Amino acid sequence: MRGLRARSHEVIGVCADGALLADVRAEGFRVEVLPLARSLSPRAQLRAFVALYRLFRREKPDLVHAHMPISGFLARVAARAAGVPRVAYTCHGFLFNQPGPWPRRAASFAMEFLAGRLTDIFMTVSREEAADARRWRLSRTPIAVGNGRDPALFHPDPVARARVRGALGVPQEAVVVTAISRLVRHKGYPELLAAMRGVAGELWVVGERLTSDHGEDMEPYFAACGLAGRLKRLGYRSDVAAILGASDIFVLPSHFEGLPMSVIEAMLCGLPVVATDIRGPREQVVEGQTGFLVPPASVAPLQAALQRLASDASLRNRMGAAGLARAQKMFCEDRVLALTLDTLGA
Repeated sequence: MRGLRARSHEVIGVCADGALLADVRAEGFRVEVLPLARSLSPRAQLRAFVALYRLFRREKPDLVHAHMPISGFLARVAARAAGVPRVAYTCHGFLFNQPGPWPRRAASFAMEFLAGRLTDIFMTVSREEAADARRWRLSRTPIAVGNGRDPALFHPDPVARARVRGALGVPQEAVVVTAISRLVRHKGYPELLAAMRGVAGELWVVGERLTSDHGEDMEPYFAACGLAGRLKRLGYRSDVAAILGASDIFVLPSHFEGLPMSVIEAMLCGLPVVATDIRGPREQVVEGQTGFLVPPASVAPLQAALQRLASDASLRNRMGAAGLARAQKMFCEDRVLALTLDTLGA
């Protein structure tokens, strides 16, 4: 949105309501709140579709740029129905590539196939899913634009390390493993909590469960993890760069991802990364060079990778430096935004 405005375009954001919109509006952006819902309810999705259609008919935009699986489907169909001249879509991960019941995956594929026929500009955040879009004929010309973060914000920070650790009462020499994500099952928290029992270090968990999140509650796993004083749950934080600057290892044992921003942020902060060998993270982490890739939904390999890093400061430093160089080359925000805006024709 900032990039489009800098190129002299009028930008309207469209999403569900939430407290974080205050920051967006404070920058002078107009945001239209619609009843978009993370729900499979036909009634809720019909209500969202009608709201999108009416908005597009009223505003008559030159371009609609849709994101995420369900809202992306509704926005593309509503945009075409309302006569919007150009429709773009960025895929942040195909639902049909995610573990789950086959009827849900089949419905996801059908939605993506139909909406692909209505899409002029088809982008993905990962190269693998651009290849999937081409192979499954969701788009003839998908473009992997990637993800990026600002290295002026995310970078190694000894000052933040001393300040954050001091505030949390953590010794400077202690090894800290940090995870940042929503507190949901597919982020791999049961495996991570079990693995950390055999790792010499603290675990910091940044994030919370959203009211719209579905599936198993993670609280019983945290309650029974047995980590006692070695676990710090930091909740939602607006100072993620400082938290990463105070950490030694980053971990994301997800079962599926798009191209996770948290991994990019950790790499830019000079941290080695332990992630699962799935779409997205395996395009970011170079096994044995910038971190380790482990099988999803497994405890022993995750524990072994974390313990290897926790016990070897020189290995952490070497992998962190290699990850920083890789992130600066491949995952900087300016490059990704420029490619996205150029692809949109902005």
